[in-house]
Amino acid sequence: MGLTAGQIETALNEVAAREPAIARALELAGYPEPRIRETGYKTLLRTIVGQQVSVAAASSMWNKLEAELGEDFTPSCLLERDFDTLRACGLSRQKQGYARSLCELVSADELDLTNLPADDEEAITELTRIKGIGRWSAEIYLLFAEGRPDIWPAGDLAVMAGIGKILGLAERPDEKATRALAEPWRPHRGATAIFTWHCYNNPAL
Repeated sequence: MGLTAGQIETALNEVAAREPAIARALELAGYPEPRIRETGYKTLLRTIVGQQVSVAAASSMWNKLEAELGEDFTPSCLLERDFDTLRACGLSRQKQGYARSLCELVSADELDLTNLPADDEEAITELTRIKGIGRWSAEIYLLFAEGRPDIWPAGDLAVMAGIGKILGLAERPDEKATRALAEPWRPHRGATAIFTWHCYNNPAL
């Protein structure tokens, strides 16, 4: 599971003790709510289904998939369906390729989501073997599903904008700068990332 409210609060208090701008933003905006997703292939499959479509469209596709495969479907259930069946659920040819990549790796025991490497970078490398899962998607999974405390998705636009807002920067930092800015906040960058999303459109700041 993801970071709990208590873990987020403890981590942010430690970062705030080092970074006055975080402390000020925390006082104004308060602590963020946890962002928790289930571990396992279904969360990654939902990520694939939701790529480049609206929340409503993604939800519709997922409901159709569950209606076709059953709520407790396994990776092999999806692999047994043909192109037209999955197309009727809303999955494009590209998304079907990504979904099959995920399900094939899990079914063949080539990807063990219950035992990813403890090292974050190694875990990201393992997850990005799945077609359609890039670094950002892997980082989000490790933060929201596994609750890894030091994940910092520096390529996320809201993280870049949020940290720029918190620190009072004249311009939104790019990914490289965003990564460098967070170095002093190790090993609590995960909670800090959740806080940047919380602050991104927060009118209190």
